[in-house]
Amino acid sequence: MRAAVLHGVGKIALEERPRPEPGPAEVLVEVASVGTCGSDVHYYEHGRIGDFVVESPLVLGHEPSGTVVGAGSDAHRHRPGQRVSLEPGVPDFTCRQCRAGRYNLCPRMRFFGTPPVDGAFCEYVTVHEEFAYPVPDDLSDDAAALIEPLSVAVWACGKARAGPGSRVLVTGAGPVGLLCLQAARAFGATDVMVTDVNPVRLGLARDLGASATLDPRADRLLDAAFDPDVLLECSGHPAAAGQAIRAVGRAGRIVLIGMGGDEIPLPLTHVQAHELEVTGTFRYANTWPRAIELAASGRVELDALVTGHYGLAEAEQALTAGTRDPALVKAVVRPQE
Repeated sequence: MRAAVLHGVGKIALEERPRPEPGPAEVLVEVASVGTCGSDVHYYEHGRIGDFVVESPLVLGHEPSGTVVGAGSDAHRHRPGQRVSLEPGVPDFTCRQCRAGRYNLCPRMRFFGTPPVDGAFCEYVTVHEEFAYPVPDDLSDDAAALIEPLSVAVWACGKARAGPGSRVLVTGAGPVGLLCLQAARAFGATDVMVTDVNPVRLGLARDLGASATLDPRADRLLDAAFDPDVLLECSGHPAAAGQAIRAVGRAGRIVLIGMGGDEIPLPLTHVQAHELEVTGTFRYANTWPRAIELAASGRVELDALVTGHYGLAEAEQALTAGTRDPALVKAVVRPQE
């Protein structure tokens, strides 16, 4: 099979590799679509994210969909030809976090495209059959791939306890921010404000259901007539996060989603005086069925986020598209092209 392989900072080569063989409990999937993520771009540009360092050739890509074309001896959940969305992280199933239901925190998680585990910028992958989820025929391959970032949004909204009557502030209108907007609406939020400095993305946020948008370069968030009780911080920008936290009302909940600097300013007096809850979020657990239902029902629009398609030989162009196109939201690689 062909694979787009990262060999170092800014170096991707198209290679021929053996097609993987599924283990006893695994399925073999022909990859149809793979969304590109900011973490893929970060590995390409810097060769590391925190403690995860690219030390040997690595296949990126952790937002895949595809079709089951083979199975191991003990895998019986999927028929050949079944279209699936893949959850890209498989835990060890036995550690303390897994037994407590927090398998996203498994210290031995094997996650696509995270060193040293190869990802899905290739023609075929294998995955444990429990982490391949059937999708309905009317859900596109691209949408099935974007169930992964939608799961980030579903998990974050759950941690924030967003629900009927919630007033939600989403900072950052990248793919995850736009999905947090839609997930919050689907969870019953009454009002959702989205902030960003990109006018194209703010326009898309309005199209996708934002009740208000704001460009912090033109207007101060604290001057806006919006009193959120939930903050979904998706920008990863320390200054933006600090200002947004100050905007959250009493007994509000703050979920830090975006990955930017290692530290953000925390307005401690505001947090204490308003009894704010502040939490991080790491990936997701048990979100795929709900995310698929939200997309299949039309309550969350995924195809609207896709702004470019690239063949496998163009994976490097997909990773650098954001530097050339300010209107880019989500680039998708199609490994069979």
